[in-house]
Amino acid sequence: MATITRVEDPADPRVDDFRDLTTADRRPDRPGGRGLVIAEGVVVVRRMIDSPYPVRSLLGVPRRFDELAGDLAALPVPAYATDAETMAAVVGFHLNRGVLAVADRAAPPDVTELLRHARLVAVLEGVNDHENLGALFRNAAALGVDAVLLGPRCSDPLYRRSVRVSMGHVLRVPFAELPGPWPASLDLLRAAGLRVAALTPATDAQPLASAALGGQRVAVLLGAEGPGLTPEALAAADLRVRIPMASGVDSLNVATAAAVAFHALTPPP
Repeated sequence: MATITRVEDPADPRVDDFRDLTTADRRPDRPGGRGLVIAEGVVVVRRMIDSPYPVRSLLGVPRRFDELAGDLAALPVPAYATDAETMAAVVGFHLNRGVLAVADRAAPPDVTELLRHARLVAVLEGVNDHENLGALFRNAAALGVDAVLLGPRCSDPLYRRSVRVSMGHVLRVPFAELPGPWPASLDLLRAAGLRVAALTPATDAQPLASAALGGQRVAVLLGAEGPGLTPEALAAADLRVRIPMASGVDSLNVATAAAVAFHALTPPP
């Protein structure tokens, strides 16, 4: 089981993985990036423990470790207990959730294998807001999306804020970067038997409910909030679909629009 050790010095090197998260939690391809995955709070830590991401250690106040006792029973990693003030000094801000876990990244899944049996896939272009991305993954987990594929200019789904907003579901929904030149790489989805439906607020797109996609294997193409999908991505889709909205409202938040589309396209159980 996890070994719980008391830590009282914020400079203790054993908690370096958790140090100054406001500046150190960056993508690994950026200066200072460590490439680690951070989970915040009891619920998200539990999901990390149950995920493919190998946990390295935990840091938290004793009360949170009491709540996690059952989860830690079979987890052979160090857990560092401290008070809220020391934890804030290490992390760089006051953490209301009281516990963190850090994990190494798991190897990304093979896109071909992801698509082999997928019924519903989300494909993202330019979704670069960490909170929108996290919310989208939470919706994907709730509404039966089999995989998320990342096109160009997307944020890192494993950034700390994305993990937090997703409530840890980014750790359970398989995702990978879509290989090859964009948007020609969408041909990989067609070759796997999926129909590519681009979601757009354009008034000449088909209403989602009348697009006759029920029972088909579908890849929903989603663009960044604001600019939406590029003309090249829209042209590369098999069809364009829209969510009808009340007069005076031109669009939805990308995570909200994704949830509506996922719900409409989720295969029956």
